Amino acid sequence: MSNITTIPSYLDQSPEVAARFGRLVERPVALEVKGLTKRFESTRGIVTALDDVSFSVHKREFTCVIGPSGCGKSTLVRILAGLETPTSGEVLVEGKPVSGPGPDRGMVFQGYTLFPWLSVKENVMFGPTVSGTSSVAAEREARQWIELVGLSKFENAYPHQLSGGMKQRVAIARALANQPRVLFMDEPFGALDAQTRAEMQAYLLEIWKNVDITVVFITHDLDEAVFLSDRILVLDANPGRVREVVEVPVPRPRSNQQVFDPTFVATRKHIEHLIHPPGREQKEAPVLRLAKPDPDVI
Repeated sequence: MSNITTIPSYLDQSPEVAARFGRLVERPVALEVKGLTKRFESTRGIVTALDDVSFSVHKREFTCVIGPSGCGKSTLVRILAGLETPTSGEVLVEGKPVSGPGPDRGMVFQGYTLFPWLSVKENVMFGPTVSGTSSVAAEREARQWIELVGLSKFENAYPHQLSGGMKQRVAIARALANQPRVLFMDEPFGALDAQTRAEMQAYLLEIWKNVDITVVFITHDLDEAVFLSDRILVLDANPGRVREVVEVPVPRPRSNQQVFDPTFVATRKHIEHLIHPPGREQKEAPVLRLAKPDPDVI
């Protein structure tokens, strides 16, 4: 297992990349993961989902976690958020051990997880109100977060009246309303269509730019990982182990046009080779024939 951040070899000589990487590692560590292992009981016996995973995320860093199916991405983020307990190892947020859910961490899931009987404003107010904030103060703060995600005109709407992208913006505002130090996001845009997904990525970067927050973002989409992150944690599968931590050399601010830039394309290719190394045997999918083969069908 390597916990050394690498700059892809084709960009080793870039002084801009080296300078940005230097500034990043000089920041305080917001999240530290040490020797994290997670095993499950199953009908097949003991299954190791994560094995000796260690890495650090710096303050205000945007880190994406990516890997093949079965690498334990979702298990990892649930442990980091305190929603599951590791078999061994520890998680520290600003030096304090994580032993369960806490206000220092926010979570956004792929499902919208909004309370359908509450309005947008009431959903965002929910966390601060439960924590003891007065209704007047909670409403004032909720309006600020709703404005930040661009939904002020919909503060009195209910979830069923919103599009998928709008629901996720409410979910992000609700998570941020508790003022967490680290925001965990488990494939939050996975259920959205391509156009809405691109819009949400741009929204998220704008929010991140304006909020003092560290983001750990789980995704299976390589373009999304390169577009959003400062660094990408690449996991191996069965069991999940850190294969490499890669510095993303694409300059900020990011735009959708950068996906065609040679630096973006080369970084994506590098990540793809880490996940699917050339020469690694690929299992063929089983084929179920429901008709006789037709030589004219290609």
